Amino acid sequence: MFRSIYSKFIIGYILFGCIGFIVVAIFSQKMTYNYLVQQNAGKLYDEAVLMASTYEEGDYYFNDIHTDTENDVSLVAGFLNADIWIVDPDGTIMLDSDDGKLNGRIINGFDPALRSSVYQIGYFYGMFNKEMLSVMAPINHEYTNIGYIVIHYPMSLVVSSTNEILNIVYITALIIFILSFVILIVFTIYVYVPLKSITAGAKEYASGHLDYKIKLHESHDEVKYLGDTLNYMAAELNNSEHLQRDFISNVSHDFRSPLTSIKGYLEAILDGTIPQEAQEKYLKRVIAETERLSKLTEGMISLGAIEMKSRLKLSRFDINETIRNVCSANENICSKKNIGFELVFEDNSELVYADEEKIKQVLYNLIDNAIKFSHNDSTITVRTYVRQKKVFVSVKDTGIGIPKSSIKKIWDRFYKTDVSRGKDKSGTGLGLSIVKEIIQSHNETIDVVSTEGVGTEFTFSLALSE
Repeated sequence: MFRSIYSKFIIGYILFGCIGFIVVAIFSQKMTYNYLVQQNAGKLYDEAVLMASTYEEGDYYFNDIHTDTENDVSLVAGFLNADIWIVDPDGTIMLDSDDGKLNGRIINGFDPALRSSVYQIGYFYGMFNKEMLSVMAPINHEYTNIGYIVIHYPMSLVVSSTNEILNIVYITALIIFILSFVILIVFTIYVYVPLKSITAGAKEYASGHLDYKIKLHESHDEVKYLGDTLNYMAAELNNSEHLQRDFISNVSHDFRSPLTSIKGYLEAILDGTIPQEAQEKYLKRVIAETERLSKLTEGMISLGAIEMKSRLKLSRFDINETIRNVCSANENICSKKNIGFELVFEDNSELVYADEEKIKQVLYNLIDNAIKFSHNDSTITVRTYVRQKKVFVSVKDTGIGIPKSSIKKIWDRFYKTDVSRGKDKSGTGLGLSIVKEIIQSHNETIDVVSTEGVGTEFTFSLALSE
């Protein structure tokens, strides 16, 4: 029935309050009662001893009780709200402060020697019909016991005093219990309500509504951090979902175009639309489209393997030598546009610790892009330098550049700027995505600086080999 945290907290709070109140009531009553008994007994005993000492100092005998003595005892009894007796050693009441009602009465079984403590609670040898707190002090005259001062205090007054004190305790406890509802209010506002919002948000996310935003009060506590984390998670999942849809859409588009061309050319050849003498030309186009499909497939496979961060074969190698080899491999392509390389190295040899084959792939992609988008009769500058135990590699061209609006998008799969679409007919739009994945799989970074119409510079870092 009570399944929510809030209901459990309320039930626990009420149970704690009730059990705590009962425990406090039981122990408070017992402790207060014992305290008042001890306090009253001590006060009465001190008074009895004082009175006994008064009679010890005078030449006094019980067969000659003066009126002054009766008045003194009555005054003290009224002050103490108690009954005071003067009893002889045989148990005969010689003086009763209550108008002498019990004067001459013999206490049956009276034996002061049997007392086990300073006071006793009971009916004092059957002399009362209600419980009394009784204390007794001996009166000695010339080393002889001549009687006792006995003071009786009604236990009903002790119980009454106990209840008065307990009423204060109960009222105080009740006020504290009511005031503690402030804790419940604070819990409701700062814990329960935010948790309820987070739960509602989690249900929305589970239902696929990743655009839902969990709204919480401004604070810096763990609940707010949890809500912000869930919002961030939902945003990332939503973004991933959009990326997945875009990926599928881009793949479908990039595969459909060459497949449509291949199908069209082959059907035209088969049905005779294309004459025999022109078939070789169109078959070459079919081969070109096939190569484009093959390159696209290889790029996707490479990207998937890199994302898994598997099969990184780390080794020590000279990055400057690798750059020289990659540039040499591209000299034939560069010669068609009369593009030259300028290699700028701080040292002749620079050892790094990385996967050499994958770094070659990075260099091939960056240099291939630089060649594609450079103007004829230009220079591509490749530079290496060391900063803070990192080797930085820079590939800079003086080509068409990248528009500001496209800088952040160039790393997306299949993305091509409007300018590059006209210059790169065979490109798949996966090159820079592969470059970024390779560099990140090495736990390194890659940045780009570009000005449209001026050129582009890519810079990535590698771990310096010690």
